[in-house]
Amino acid sequence: MTTRPAYSQESPFKIHGGCGLMGICDETGRRFSGSVALESMAVLHERGNGLGGGFAGYGIYPEFPDHFAFHMMYHDTKGKEEAEAVFDEYFEVDLAEPMPTRVVKGITGAPLLWRYFLRPYTHKVESAEMTPEDYVVHVVMLINSTIDGAFVASSGKNMGAFKGVGYPEEIGHYFLLDEYEGHTWVGHNRFPTNTPGWWGGAHPFTLLDWSIVHNGEISSYGINSRYLEQFGYKCTLGTDTEVAAYLFDLLLRRHRLPLSLACKALASPLWSEIDRMPEEQRELMTTLRAVYGPAMLNGPFAIVLGFNGGMVALNDRIKLRPLVAARKGDVLMVASEESAIREVMPDPDSLWAPKAGEPVVARIKGMDWPIHGDLHLAPSEISCAVTGVEDSCDTVEVS
Repeated sequence: MTTRPAYSQESPFKIHGGCGLMGICDETGRRFSGSVALESMAVLHERGNGLGGGFAGYGIYPEFPDHFAFHMMYHDTKGKEEAEAVFDEYFEVDLAEPMPTRVVKGITGAPLLWRYFLRPYTHKVESAEMTPEDYVVHVVMLINSTIDGAFVASSGKNMGAFKGVGYPEEIGHYFLLDEYEGHTWVGHNRFPTNTPGWWGGAHPFTLLDWSIVHNGEISSYGINSRYLEQFGYKCTLGTDTEVAAYLFDLLLRRHRLPLSLACKALASPLWSEIDRMPEEQRELMTTLRAVYGPAMLNGPFAIVLGFNGGMVALNDRIKLRPLVAARKGDVLMVASEESAIREVMPDPDSLWAPKAGEPVVARIKGMDWPIHGDLHLAPSEISCAVTGVEDSCDTVEVS
């Protein structure tokens, strides 16, 4: 079993506090500057303590639309050399370069930051009988669980995560967010609860195109992580938010659940609510809880899930963390505070507080919808959803 580096291990004491988050999506697919996300998160300065800030942007690499963009953090050159040996074994490396940054007062102790634009070897994907996405997940799990001093910050197509120890506005300036353009941005200001501030522990947490920013504490981390391990995921980062990113990948991409049902599996209605539902809906929700009970997220949370087709915001089932949503034309925005919205959207057409457990969805028009949000599954189909899914993230030999 791999031991996490000291800087990522659980803190000997707990810091009680909240986090700030935001997400903004132009559903027309229009790309806009990352400075919008930076300005919104700067309003939430007091929601953190300088121990973690970060962003994820989508549509930011139009010149590499079909490459998997790996943003990497290295603790030392040894970790970098070992990770690059893995890249050479599994991918065609079309570009490898240091991550562009600028000097920012308050940002110190940064790891080695590199990015790579990679294409899986087709013959290896085919010989392993894996999808390209499962192939990439296999490599992410391999690096994060076996190479001490190397960490995959993001691994999706035409997207990237930018995060570290600092306030989000500092991190945004450090990574030159104002020089990127994307159609969807998510941001986070961290107040670490159970782990000390370290660069890899800042939000967002990602896998493939999925990115998660989270305010709250997922008390079901233990059972969630054990459940994920059955499907080949390795939870090595020591933070509750990691399981949320992997659970969305499992439910949406691998089990192909409709978005509405995946959200209900993670933020399930109370049994007392299910008992009062009409018969067909009651049967559906009962089956969903029975099949995906270990995937349910307990505890207070507000999360924003970003992906190349848009974004989803979701509260826990009794709304113990704040979440506000607003719309202005084709732009949908969510945040933990109304002030973060009004900073960049001063006169929204509508503004509301989403109900507990009810997702707020933004969808890019004309872009392939990577999840099955318009489908309905019967209870018997939910029971069969996990059948035939190869648990191959870390068990298939790739030659």
